[in-house]
Amino acid sequence: MLGREKATPPPPGGPVSRTALRICPLCEATCGLTLTIEGTAVTGARGDREDVFSKGFICPKGASFAAVDGDPDRLRTPLVRRDGELREATWAEAFDAVAAGIRPIVERYGPHAVGVVLGNPNVHTVAGALYPTVLMAGLGSRSLFTASTVDQMPKHVSSGLLFGDANAIPVPDLDRTDHLLLIGANPLESNGSLCTAPDFPGRLRALKARGGTLTVIDPRRTRTAKLADRHIDIRPGTDALLLAAMAQVLFEEGLTDLGALTEHVEGLDELRDAVRDFTPEAVAPACDVDAPVIRVLARELAAAPTAAVYGRIGSCTVPYGTLGSWLVDVLNILTGNLDRPGGALFPQAATDRTPRPAGPGKGFRLGRWHSRVGRHPEAKGELPLSVLAEEIDTATEEGEPIRALLVVAANPVLSAPDGDRLDKALGSLDFMVSVDPYLNETARHADVVLPPPPPSQSPHHDFAFNTLAVRNQVRYNRPAVPLEPGRMAETEILARLILAVTGMHGADPSAVDDMVVGQTLGKAVREPHSPVHGRDPEELAALLTGENGPERRLDLMLRLGPYGDGFGVRPDGLTLDRLLGHPHGIDLGPLRPRLPQPLKTRSGRIELLPEPIAGDLPRLRQALRERPAGLVLVGRRHLRSNNSWLHNVPSLTGGTNRCTVHIHPEDAERLGVRDGGAVRVKGAGGEVTAPAEITDGVRRGVVSLPHGWGHDRPGTRLSHAATDPGVNVNQLLDGSLLDPLSGNAVLNGVPVSLVPVT
Repeated sequence: MLGREKATPPPPGGPVSRTALRICPLCEATCGLTLTIEGTAVTGARGDREDVFSKGFICPKGASFAAVDGDPDRLRTPLVRRDGELREATWAEAFDAVAAGIRPIVERYGPHAVGVVLGNPNVHTVAGALYPTVLMAGLGSRSLFTASTVDQMPKHVSSGLLFGDANAIPVPDLDRTDHLLLIGANPLESNGSLCTAPDFPGRLRALKARGGTLTVIDPRRTRTAKLADRHIDIRPGTDALLLAAMAQVLFEEGLTDLGALTEHVEGLDELRDAVRDFTPEAVAPACDVDAPVIRVLARELAAAPTAAVYGRIGSCTVPYGTLGSWLVDVLNILTGNLDRPGGALFPQAATDRTPRPAGPGKGFRLGRWHSRVGRHPEAKGELPLSVLAEEIDTATEEGEPIRALLVVAANPVLSAPDGDRLDKALGSLDFMVSVDPYLNETARHADVVLPPPPPSQSPHHDFAFNTLAVRNQVRYNRPAVPLEPGRMAETEILARLILAVTGMHGADPSAVDDMVVGQTLGKAVREPHSPVHGRDPEELAALLTGENGPERRLDLMLRLGPYGDGFGVRPDGLTLDRLLGHPHGIDLGPLRPRLPQPLKTRSGRIELLPEPIAGDLPRLRQALRERPAGLVLVGRRHLRSNNSWLHNVPSLTGGTNRCTVHIHPEDAERLGVRDGGAVRVKGAGGEVTAPAEITDGVRRGVVSLPHGWGHDRPGTRLSHAATDPGVNVNQLLDGSLLDPLSGNAVLNGVPVSLVPVT
């Protein structure tokens, strides 16, 4: 059964035209689309007005769904390296090659010699949500690297330390708040991140229309900043100092009011002492924000009937990313705005685990193991993506280097610092597998490339993004178009990959799903708080519905989840069958207070000043005396882009979506830079040359380059991207700058030099 569809009479002699529903997988907004399909080709996309969450909103990426889906450069068959060249192969030949390449390395050098890299698109697919954890468990490797450590890991770490759960991330209650403070976030371009909100721009305009206040803190005058009531052009990298000063003002002026949070919080007095030195007067020179302005920001936050502070990538990818992410929630807590309507609340996704009774948990730990070369601590089971190259190319006495790599929907040659070094390191591997629809800058090194089908031929449910949504809801689409002959579903690709690398090559891929179902039900029936406590797992498994293993697993998660039927315990609860009967989704209501249930700290309370945070604060105090001597670099993104993987679509490139160096007019005049002229930017990791774009949209002393570009390496098959390759901004970084608590790469606020090219 395909996605719900409507057929229209074809033109004389033409193919049948129909429509089908599909949640957009191209950014975190998860908007509902109505696809137009002729035969088996998607020919158009518009917003689904009946979608319970997005209500018809669509952005340029969603409108380009047909072009993305039908990109002629998408690989259609596996590639296997033979005699040094990647050649088309059958699926059987490809998985034979995977098993023959990976298993000997595991058996000779151990599982940690096999690294796994997971890219951003994994969180946009059903397969990426269901199988990587099974892969890591079966492989037994600690060498895991993901896009999180060039993006959001500081927020996971701060949430883990505060709440005991790295995935317990509160989001702003956009539709009910009176005061929203954004720091390092540009949702009018990003559509939101770690805050899933279709039509984020419309929600911000609605905030202002109802008399609310929008404050934006950003070194660039972004589209979001232009909408704000107040824009603070802070010096890049000093976000944590500014937030600490706001917390200090709240204490100093007696503006703290925890309200209902009081009984759930510990460490308030210790926190007051910890931020005592960060007065507005002390931080103002470093932040380049006047002390009276900082005091006004704190007072306005405290005085608002409801308020929410929200920080994103600009405040994460800096030297104090974890401290800044922690302070975002500290401000929400001190003003009593955490876990209340109009503030910042914890979403509850339909596929969340069965809610357990409130009480102490296992807590969150950092550094359970370390990287082999630089001794960087793991965070959330991951090592920093920035150190992948040294883990491959550097020999030490501490275990084996990474000799084989499984790369799933990732392009770290462009997304990680010092792509040149990583590019060389990938070429030295004994074996590499890439699961990717494109032969990109990373996949070109693979010995086997396994291409998943286009999104129209895949099911969709937002496992990850519903845990970050500003309204509780649930939606699911079956494939809008049947799999083309010769293609393999992405879920089956990853299931077969798991079997091939864990010594079970040749087994039926359904065995992976059956194993997960059995393990999940076996655990559920032993848990006293579970709705299926004491029941027979085999009988429960027989009740699951769905056309395949992934759907049976979704049905299982829905039934055991917070809104589920509990396998008949709640007759009106969620099941897959009920969800399929609501093709536009089911609205589960606004976010609601949930404390103390989400807390998993050892104390069972919000631990305001956990030891790792306290131990890192002296480093932040040192930053009070730091001033950049020259230019510093910040990134930027565009509404028609998403990292490196949409530059091959003509409708999403060109115009303002170009790889240029933004520079302030005064800096341009001082350096002799002319608009449109080539400039050479140099950093610790190398140098790049790109056109200058003179604009007062960046503050003085700051230059900006977008990320995801640099499509000029040989051996790729990205025909459109290669016509305007741009430059790789991450090549300016050598990978040595990391936030120490999270291992996140420092991408913003890094020193660079710039000269015009004559």
